[in-house]
Amino acid sequence: MSETPPNTLQYRFDGPEDAPVLILGPSLGTTWHMWDRQVPELMKQWRVFRFDLPGHGGAPAHPAGSVTDLAARLLATLDALGVHRFGYAGCALSGAVGAELALRHPERLASLALIAASPRFGTADEFRQRGVIVRTNGLDPIARTSPERWFTGGFAAAQPAITEWAVQMVRTTDPGCYIASCEALAAFDVRAELSRIGVPTLVLVGSDDQVTGPAEARTLVAGIPDARLAVVPGASHLVPVEQPAAVTDLLVRHFSTAWQPAFESTTGQTAIPAAPVKPVLAAPAPVAPVAEIAPAAMQPEPAGRPDRYETGLKVRREVLGDAHVDRALASADAFSGDFQEFITRYAWGEIWDRPGLDRRARSCVTLTALVAGGHLDELAFHTRAALRNGLTPVEIKEVLLQAAVYCGVPAANSAFKVAQQVIREETTPQE
Repeated sequence: MSETPPNTLQYRFDGPEDAPVLILGPSLGTTWHMWDRQVPELMKQWRVFRFDLPGHGGAPAHPAGSVTDLAARLLATLDALGVHRFGYAGCALSGAVGAELALRHPERLASLALIAASPRFGTADEFRQRGVIVRTNGLDPIARTSPERWFTGGFAAAQPAITEWAVQMVRTTDPGCYIASCEALAAFDVRAELSRIGVPTLVLVGSDDQVTGPAEARTLVAGIPDARLAVVPGASHLVPVEQPAAVTDLLVRHFSTAWQPAFESTTGQTAIPAAPVKPVLAAPAPVAPVAEIAPAAMQPEPAGRPDRYETGLKVRREVLGDAHVDRALASADAFSGDFQEFITRYAWGEIWDRPGLDRRARSCVTLTALVAGGHLDELAFHTRAALRNGLTPVEIKEVLLQAAVYCGVPAANSAFKVAQQVIREETTPQE
């Protein structure tokens, strides 16, 4: 166990001190105990290092708002322990950390396993909406619905103790750290960079995973030059928990046979063989990996010259959501197109991106201005934006009460009706 400063992670070791290090990373809402069933076998060959995400499993609540930050904290922890080179297996959010390590710090990785992972996890809107629900209702609604996202129905029914354990893991997570992790997933997107991952990679997924399923796994395999795919039947998102023996066997086989040598000390380089033709990963029954996925060319997004329009479009999407912005841009024509470009470039690229106020403060100012002007349509989607920017319903109420004093009771009365409806829609958990 460890004492944990803000820039490092809570961790534990299992296995012989002189063995090569193998890291196991947990999914959002879980703890290192999700790997308990794998450790006894893995520690026969490796010194197994497990860590908790910030605010998970009793770890100190130092939120990390990006995958880059999580990777940096993991490396800081390993540096302090003198661990330079390691194998890495990460599930879901920790899979994103693994991809980040492979892209930004390839010299540290000997081998990689991405489990229930994706180059982009759903949409930014989905994760920011989850943050709104947690900020308003706490983690209980997320905890109660976790088993149906994590396990197949048959497993959940047959294993009530494990199902309850999963619920309690989420309930005991720090809400602020959970929200920050959602923000990290919302911003994560390495689709255009997969071809630069040079480490041997196993992509492992449950056949019934409805969160990051076989389609996402195939995208990873198609883009990573030296990747193999294994699909575990009868498993959903937390496949190491639901099918522990199959996952253990696949990890042992992968890390035993695909451990890239360290860089040569005198030259700082190592000879990396050409990427082989990707074989199907052989596995014993009952695991039946799917057929090989043919490589597919990844289409990088055009770089272009960054300007205030691109900045504004990014900020506009982060504040208002992709769905809203997509509708606005899709409805633009020769008459209104210039206006859409104008507000994207100047309102969002110039004003909303200025450092003098944070987005919470800008939302407060915007809501007040819209009440004063009686702009109820815009008040509706800026109430949604305020929730996404971190204001709670109580804080929005206080803004509208303040506006009632200075903008008038009739204006505030109409504003309360609009905001009340939006808040009900946005903060009611989806069962």
